[in-house]
Amino acid sequence: MTRLLSLGLFFALWQFGAWMLGPQHLPTPEAVAATMVAEARHGDLFFNLSVTLARVLAGFSLAMILGAALGVALGRLPALDHFVDPWLVILLNTPALVVIILAYIWGGLNEVSALAAITLNKLPNAVVTLREGARALDPALDEMAKVFAFPRLRRWRHVVVPQLAPYVAAAARGGLALVWKIVLVVELLGRPNGVGFKMNEAFQLFDLRLLLAYALPFVALMMLVETLVLRPAERSANWWRRHGA
Repeated sequence: MTRLLSLGLFFALWQFGAWMLGPQHLPTPEAVAATMVAEARHGDLFFNLSVTLARVLAGFSLAMILGAALGVALGRLPALDHFVDPWLVILLNTPALVVIILAYIWGGLNEVSALAAITLNKLPNAVVTLREGARALDPALDEMAKVFAFPRLRRWRHVVVPQLAPYVAAAARGGLALVWKIVLVVELLGRPNGVGFKMNEAFQLFDLRLLLAYALPFVALMMLVETLVLRPAERSANWWRRHGA
């Protein structure tokens, strides 16, 4: 109920802002909805949303898999951590736009370069979060697993993974918001389709209705993923802590 009231207030403020500023500066919700319907009827809206969503899922998944593997390794191996840490600092402080432009210059305006740019921009955040998780592993639980002669796979499944799960969930929640914004920039600069491409087209035409007609459905889609997937996953990841307490 609280979320519905909050969304209702958002649309009320939007309507008021459109009335105050005029349609040239802020189109009304009804005008944006009409543009959405028109784009959906042509098939452009669903096609571009699906293309962008596919890029988000591919870049997010690749960054999380690589970030988890490297982050755990750095957290468990101090020598490797000292060696790789300067590279992480460089990636963390390099603007996303620079990474995207370099990827397109070196790799060309293709899907592989786009995916590489998305992954590289998300990767250091995942690595840092999972590294902290690996450092926070309880050594007493590790010793217990050794005393009871747990096989390596069983040790990872029952001792390591439950402790890392909250960090994976945190990296996923923050990472998804970062990735989809990066994907829009990647599409704006060098792809012939997707939500970012259509937003660039709307910008060139100074068409605010078209821009919002593509931006709002994708924001709503990401909110659904956050509410229906990531939040329940984060609660599930922290269940063992609450149960143990």
